[in-house]
Amino acid sequence: MKLFLFILAGVILEVFVWIGVGDLVGSMWYVFFWFVAAFFIGMNLIRKYSAGLMPQMQQMQMGQMSADPAMTNNLPKILAGLFLLIPGLVTDVLAVLMLVPPVQQAFKAAMMKIMLKRQQAMMEKMMGGMMGDIGGAQGQNPFAEMMRQMQDMQNQQGGRGDSTIIDGEAREVKPEAKKIEMKDVKQK
Repeated sequence: MKLFLFILAGVILEVFVWIGVGDLVGSMWYVFFWFVAAFFIGMNLIRKYSAGLMPQMQQMQMGQMSADPAMTNNLPKILAGLFLLIPGLVTDVLAVLMLVPPVQQAFKAAMMKIMLKRQQAMMEKMMGGMMGDIGGAQGQNPFAEMMRQMQDMQNQQGGRGDSTIIDGEAREVKPEAKKIEMKDVKQK
Protein backbone atom coordinates (compact mmCIF):
# COMPACT_ATOMS: atom_id res chain seq x y z
CA MET A 1 0.00 0.00 0.00
CA LYS A 2 2.85 2.36 0.83
CA LEU A 3 4.48 1.65 -2.53
CA PHE A 4 1.21 2.46 -4.34
CA LEU A 5 0.92 5.78 -2.46
CA PHE A 6 4.56 6.58 -3.24
CA ILE A 7 4.04 5.90 -6.96
CA LEU A 8 0.80 7.91 -6.99
CA ALA A 9 2.55 10.88 -5.32
CA GLY A 10 5.39 10.60 -7.86
CA VAL A 11 2.97 10.63 -10.80
CA ILE A 12 1.12 13.66 -9.43
CA LEU A 13 4.43 15.47 -8.86
CA GLU A 14 5.58 14.66 -12.40
CA VAL A 15 2.34 16.02 -13.91
CA PHE A 16 2.59 19.28 -11.96
CA VAL A 17 6.26 19.73 -12.89
CA TRP A 18 5.44 18.94 -16.53
CA ILE A 19 2.69 21.58 -16.58
CA GLY A 20 4.89 24.13 -14.78
CA VAL A 21 7.85 23.69 -17.11
CA GLY A 22 5.55 23.69 -20.15
CA ASP A 23 4.12 27.05 -19.05
CA LEU A 24 7.62 28.37 -18.32
CA VAL A 25 9.04 27.33 -21.70
CA GLY A 26 5.95 28.40 -23.61
CA SER A 27 4.79 25.13 -25.10
CA MET A 28 4.11 21.61 -23.88
CA TRP A 29 5.52 20.29 -27.16
CA TYR A 30 9.09 21.10 -26.07
CA VAL A 31 8.59 19.04 -22.95
CA PHE A 32 7.05 16.21 -24.99
CA PHE A 33 9.99 16.18 -27.40
CA TRP A 34 12.37 16.13 -24.43
CA PHE A 35 10.58 13.00 -23.17
CA VAL A 36 11.02 11.32 -26.55
CA ALA A 37 14.72 12.24 -26.68
CA ALA A 38 15.24 11.11 -23.07
CA PHE A 39 13.55 7.78 -23.88
CA PHE A 40 16.02 7.04 -26.67
CA ILE A 41 18.99 8.20 -24.59
CA GLY A 42 17.83 5.87 -21.79
CA MET A 43 17.46 2.95 -24.19
CA ASN A 44 21.01 3.49 -25.46
CA LEU A 45 22.38 3.65 -21.91
CA ILE A 46 20.66 0.40 -20.97
CA ARG A 47 21.81 -1.38 -24.14
CA LYS A 48 25.38 -0.21 -23.75
CA TYR A 49 25.87 -1.06 -20.08
CA SER A 50 23.65 -4.09 -19.53
CA ALA A 51 25.45 -6.56 -21.79
CA GLY A 52 26.08 -9.68 -19.74
CA LEU A 53 24.56 -8.24 -16.57
CA MET A 54 21.79 -10.77 -16.00
CA PRO A 55 24.01 -13.89 -15.85
CA GLN A 56 26.31 -12.12 -13.38
CA MET A 57 23.38 -11.09 -11.18
CA GLN A 58 21.95 -14.61 -11.23
CA GLN A 59 25.32 -16.05 -10.21
CA MET A 60 25.62 -13.50 -7.40
CA GLN A 61 22.11 -14.30 -6.18
CA MET A 62 22.99 -17.99 -6.07
CA GLY A 63 26.15 -17.14 -4.13
CA GLN A 64 28.49 -18.50 -6.78
CA MET A 65 30.51 -15.36 -7.27
CA SER A 66 31.11 -12.02 -5.62
CA ALA A 67 30.36 -8.63 -7.09
CA ASP A 68 32.21 -7.92 -10.32
CA PRO A 69 33.66 -4.37 -10.49
CA ALA A 70 32.38 -3.96 -14.05
CA MET A 71 28.88 -4.79 -12.88
CA THR A 72 28.98 -2.37 -9.96
CA ASN A 73 30.34 0.33 -12.29
CA ASN A 74 27.56 -0.25 -14.82
CA LEU A 75 24.63 -0.56 -12.39
CA PRO A 76 24.24 3.22 -11.72
CA LYS A 77 24.33 3.91 -15.47
CA ILE A 78 21.66 1.28 -16.12
CA LEU A 79 19.51 2.78 -13.36
CA ALA A 80 19.98 6.22 -14.96
CA GLY A 81 18.80 4.71 -18.25
CA LEU A 82 15.69 3.34 -16.54
CA PHE A 83 14.95 6.73 -15.02
CA LEU A 84 15.28 8.32 -18.47
CA LEU A 85 12.78 5.80 -19.89
CA ILE A 86 10.12 6.99 -17.44
CA PRO A 87 8.42 10.09 -18.86
CA GLY A 88 8.89 12.89 -16.36
CA LEU A 89 11.25 15.70 -15.55
CA VAL A 90 11.87 14.67 -11.93
CA THR A 91 13.02 11.20 -12.99
CA ASP A 92 15.18 12.78 -15.70
CA VAL A 93 16.89 14.96 -13.08
CA LEU A 94 17.46 11.83 -10.96
CA ALA A 95 18.95 10.12 -14.04
CA VAL A 96 21.36 12.99 -14.66
CA LEU A 97 22.38 12.89 -10.99
CA MET A 98 23.06 9.15 -11.29
CA LEU A 99 25.53 9.91 -14.09
CA VAL A 100 27.62 12.22 -11.86
CA PRO A 101 30.73 10.27 -10.66
CA PRO A 102 30.50 11.14 -6.91
CA VAL A 103 26.85 10.05 -6.86
CA GLN A 104 27.84 6.83 -8.66
CA GLN A 105 30.51 6.13 -6.03
CA ALA A 106 28.02 6.68 -3.19
CA PHE A 107 25.48 4.44 -4.95
CA LYS A 108 28.06 1.68 -5.49
CA ALA A 109 29.13 1.83 -1.83
CA ALA A 110 25.52 1.59 -0.68
CA MET A 111 24.81 -1.32 -3.04
CA MET A 112 27.90 -3.23 -1.86
CA LYS A 113 26.85 -2.72 1.75
CA ILE A 114 23.34 -4.01 0.99
CA MET A 115 24.69 -7.03 -0.91
CA LEU A 116 27.08 -7.93 1.91
CA LYS A 117 24.24 -7.73 4.45
CA ARG A 118 22.04 -9.97 2.29
CA GLN A 119 24.85 -12.44 1.82
CA GLN A 120 25.53 -12.50 5.58
CA ALA A 121 21.83 -13.01 6.35
CA MET A 122 21.66 -15.84 3.81
CA MET A 123 24.71 -17.52 5.36
CA GLU A 124 23.28 -17.22 8.86
CA LYS A 125 19.97 -18.65 7.71
CA MET A 126 21.65 -21.55 5.92
CA MET A 127 24.06 -22.39 8.72
CA GLY A 128 21.49 -21.95 11.49
CA GLY A 129 18.99 -24.18 9.73
CA MET A 130 21.52 -26.95 9.19
CA MET A 131 22.12 -27.64 12.86
CA GLY A 132 18.60 -27.25 14.21
CA ASP A 133 18.51 -27.13 18.03
CA ILE A 134 22.13 -28.21 18.53
CA GLY A 135 23.27 -24.57 18.45
CA GLY A 136 23.69 -24.18 22.21
CA ALA A 137 21.76 -23.27 25.30
CA GLN A 138 20.84 -19.78 24.12
CA GLY A 139 20.14 -20.93 20.56
CA GLN A 140 23.44 -19.55 19.29
CA ASN A 141 24.68 -20.54 15.91
CA PRO A 142 27.63 -22.96 16.28
CA PHE A 143 29.11 -21.60 13.03
CA ALA A 144 29.02 -17.93 14.09
CA GLU A 145 32.81 -17.74 14.55
CA MET A 146 33.46 -19.41 11.19
CA MET A 147 31.02 -17.06 9.43
CA ARG A 148 32.70 -14.06 11.09
CA GLN A 149 36.10 -15.24 9.85
CA MET A 150 34.73 -15.75 6.33
CA GLN A 151 33.25 -12.25 6.41
CA ASP A 152 36.58 -10.81 7.58
CA MET A 153 38.42 -12.58 4.77
CA GLN A 154 35.88 -11.31 2.25
CA ASN A 155 36.22 -7.74 3.56
CA GLN A 156 40.04 -7.97 3.33
CA GLN A 157 39.75 -9.04 -0.29
CA GLY A 158 37.46 -6.11 -1.00
CA GLY A 159 34.44 -8.33 -1.65
CA ARG A 160 36.12 -10.08 -4.58
CA GLY A 161 36.96 -13.73 -4.74
CA ASP A 162 39.62 -15.40 -6.87
CA SER A 163 37.85 -16.23 -10.09
CA THR A 164 40.67 -18.51 -11.25
CA ILE A 165 39.92 -21.22 -8.67
CA ILE A 166 37.53 -23.96 -9.71
CA ASP A 167 36.37 -26.42 -7.09
CA GLY A 168 35.45 -29.93 -8.15
CA GLU A 169 36.25 -33.62 -8.06
CA ALA A 170 38.21 -35.70 -10.53
CA ARG A 171 38.05 -39.37 -11.29
CA GLU A 172 39.98 -41.48 -13.74
CA VAL A 173 38.08 -42.60 -16.79
CA LYS A 174 39.51 -45.56 -18.67
CA PRO A 175 38.88 -45.48 -22.39
CA GLU A 176 37.27 -48.52 -23.89
CA ALA A 177 39.76 -50.72 -25.70
CA LYS A 178 38.40 -51.55 -29.10
CA LYS A 179 39.49 -54.82 -30.57
CA ILE A 180 40.51 -54.64 -34.17
CA GLU A 181 39.18 -57.48 -36.19
CA MET A 182 40.23 -58.56 -39.64
CA LYS A 183 36.99 -57.33 -41.20
CA ASP A 184 37.86 -53.80 -40.01
CA VAL A 185 41.17 -53.81 -41.85
CA LYS A 186 40.99 -53.38 -45.61
CA GLN A 187 43.17 -55.77 -47.44
CA LYS A 188 44.64 -54.89 -50.79
